[in-house]
Amino acid sequence: MARKITIGTRGSKLALWQTELVKRKLLEIFPELEFEVKIIKTKGDKILNSPLSKIGDKGIFTREIETELLKGEIDIAVHSLKDLPTKLPNGLTIGAVLEREDVRDVLISKGNLKLSELPQNSTIATSSLRRKAQLLNFRADFNFVDIRGNIDTRFKKFDESNWNGMVLAYAGVKRMGYTDRVSELIPTDIILPAVGQGAIAVEVREDDIETFEIVRKINHIETELATKAERALLKHLEGGCQIPIGAFALISDGKIKLSAMISNLDGTSLIRDSIEGDVNSDIEKIGIELAERLLEQGGAKILDEVRKAS
Repeated sequence: MARKITIGTRGSKLALWQTELVKRKLLEIFPELEFEVKIIKTKGDKILNSPLSKIGDKGIFTREIETELLKGEIDIAVHSLKDLPTKLPNGLTIGAVLEREDVRDVLISKGNLKLSELPQNSTIATSSLRRKAQLLNFRADFNFVDIRGNIDTRFKKFDESNWNGMVLAYAGVKRMGYTDRVSELIPTDIILPAVGQGAIAVEVREDDIETFEIVRKINHIETELATKAERALLKHLEGGCQIPIGAFALISDGKIKLSAMISNLDGTSLIRDSIEGDVNSDIEKIGIELAERLLEQGGAKILDEVRKAS
């Protein structure tokens, strides 16, 4: 009899798309397996009228799913990696990270204008402190409105508004079929993405070796290493939704280049640096080293101020 694997996921269209991708990749390798998808509502799905930074809860999109995983109600959990806290609950581990989509954020704008072309004092929709801080560092005249909800909802709100622009992650925009609405792929020298942005993670129980070995087959090693460096940096900075932190690791020719930033809330004090290392060295150590450099350059003071303000 074929083994049945139950996958836990959020119920949004994007979450289900990501779950189907994981399922399809596993079926290509293990056609004898059966899969059942179980939709689990998280705190983040229930609280839609508050910006994430105000909720200030690590694991807002993952905790309920992880609880089901620990209880054995599901066998694997599929998450957007950027939603997974850097410290996982005891007994859980990331079994696989799929090949990453383009990490950049995108601008959706009225009149198909780029960031530099938007009118003075333009209003941009985003709930991300990381995006707001870096956009204000780029152009201090921007104004912001908070926006939450799935991608379809955000586009509907934007189209019915008088806002000039909206900033989203390219990965979600592409996966939901809205690439024709993209006005600009924002360069990473203007906005560094969230840690893990564009990557899908498959979480399993540490003691479930059989399932771990199954999901390991769809792991993309370069994405895993790049996001490990980013997550080590974020963990060392103890950053969450309430802190404007961006990071992006790129691997090529056996080298890893990690870039990161810490900013205050209004973008007037933004520290950015990068580090290079050998991809075969201690990847997490590279992330910690860059985090230390950012803290020494004034990041510690910024983090302290942001935490006091939030």
